[in-house]
Amino acid sequence: MKIQSQNTTSRWTMRRQFVLLMFACMGLTLLGRALYLQVFEYDFYRNQGDARHVRTVAIPAHRGNMHDRNGEPLAISTPIKTVWGVPEKLVAQPAALREVSALLALPDGELQRKAEVAESQGKEFIYVKRHVMPEVATKVAQLNVEGLGLQREYRRYYPSGRAASQVVGFTGIDDVGREGLELAYNDWLSGEPGKRRVVQDRTGREITGVDIIKPAIPGKDLRLSIDKQLQYFADQALIDVIKEHKAESASVVVMKVRTGEVLAMSNYPSYNPNDTGDRTGGRQRNRSVTDVFEPGSTMKPFTIAAALESGQFKADDIVYTSPGYYSIGKYQINDVRDNGWLDLRGIVRKSSNVGVSKVATQLDPEQMWSVFDSFGFGRPPGSEFPGEVAGYFNHPTLWHHIEQASVSYGYGISVSALQLVRAYSALANDGILPNVAFIATDEAQSDGRRVLDRSIAREVRNMLESVVTDGTGHRAAIPGYRVAGKTGTSHRSVSGGYAEDRYVSVFAGFAPASRPELATVVVIHDPKGGQHFGSVVAAPVFANVMSHALRIQNIEPDDVEDQRVGLGPVLGPHRSDRS
Repeated sequence: MKIQSQNTTSRWTMRRQFVLLMFACMGLTLLGRALYLQVFEYDFYRNQGDARHVRTVAIPAHRGNMHDRNGEPLAISTPIKTVWGVPEKLVAQPAALREVSALLALPDGELQRKAEVAESQGKEFIYVKRHVMPEVATKVAQLNVEGLGLQREYRRYYPSGRAASQVVGFTGIDDVGREGLELAYNDWLSGEPGKRRVVQDRTGREITGVDIIKPAIPGKDLRLSIDKQLQYFADQALIDVIKEHKAESASVVVMKVRTGEVLAMSNYPSYNPNDTGDRTGGRQRNRSVTDVFEPGSTMKPFTIAAALESGQFKADDIVYTSPGYYSIGKYQINDVRDNGWLDLRGIVRKSSNVGVSKVATQLDPEQMWSVFDSFGFGRPPGSEFPGEVAGYFNHPTLWHHIEQASVSYGYGISVSALQLVRAYSALANDGILPNVAFIATDEAQSDGRRVLDRSIAREVRNMLESVVTDGTGHRAAIPGYRVAGKTGTSHRSVSGGYAEDRYVSVFAGFAPASRPELATVVVIHDPKGGQHFGSVVAAPVFANVMSHALRIQNIEPDDVEDQRVGLGPVLGPHRSDRS
């Protein structure tokens, strides 16, 4: 019995030792495996883990802001959330997607279909909805939907709304300029996105940031030449004239004559850039830059300038305009009334088509064309504004035999409002044509080129002042200031000719006439309120906008006697309203 007991104990001891040996071997094996993985396979498994939880995400760059010349905001970028998702994970959660759709105001079933299509195409990422309000984004995050995440983006906001909208333009949903100066200066404003590495959980939510691979470089700010306050007044003036005269559209541009800076540029109809649904029907188009019209009698000062520069005429030379019409072949040129004998000053003051066409037809066509060309007609203004046009102005070798006469009073030539205000700025600026600027600039840094002799420019300037004091433009008068300008009315061109009952009403001028600082052009298309002459429709808008511009720019009055007496400018015994 004793021998049997000893044998049994020995077997149990051996069995226990064997089991312990096996456990020891297993432990050593696991330890060896762990050491192997930690030492030799460390990089592989770390990369595998990173591939599942570490992501490289973009750091959006803050787009540069736009300000007016006084630092007031015109376009700013604000942070906003965008909801994104992983299609493979979203398609398996139809109930959760219905909740998400309800919060984001998406059509029922649209998100499910979008995720399914994306999954079938092998996509790993979709935008669920971009630019979501913060409070809504918070509610979406609280649903804890697997595969659904939020990322930060920027949304453009325009504090001025409709005012200046066609100048500033707008950006698309990707914060890239689509219209206006947002497009023209997109590279300057946009900056460069950065990159950072983050750790995400299994649902795609960020747990922590690891490091920044490349910092975002914010876009640079832009200080425009626009005056926000004046822009509001110009915008309202157009709304008022459209209502009063039942016009189709209108434009107004205010420019500093020495620097070429655009202080205000307004068009009607306009739009609200903050409302994506309002950017329809061509309302986002900047008509002052992209649309052309035949300027009518506002071209007469340039014809007279060409006549004076030719040396064939002096300001007091007289032209016989009776009996109020003039025939060139089968074409007849008419005045509103018989003005008899008129000197060159009288031709401008009375706005005589007969007088100016008789002067023009005595000029060398090349010389007349050269003067018009030097003022920028038929050439792009060089503003770099998207869509700017050159207008239409034939070389004299292509002129019809009547065309030299018709161009002299604004037919057979088409211009933009920007081209016309720039040309009038040159008359005001002693014959120096300024470069157009939408960016604020110092007068010392501005430049231009001489296009007309100083003495001739001043002579024409005096003629234009008489238009306001004793001619067709008396409604453009501004108490306390001497104003120079010219009315214009033209029939609208249509296919095959001109419409007899559709007009363009124009006024172009500058002030103070003794030392011009600002030039303004007003263009009203197709007024149907019973009046259509530029003297009646456009001139009052000029006076309204220019009076605000002079006050805002702190430009001192130059008609001291008018201020002292408290009366308007002295008017002659006869004032014609028709031009």
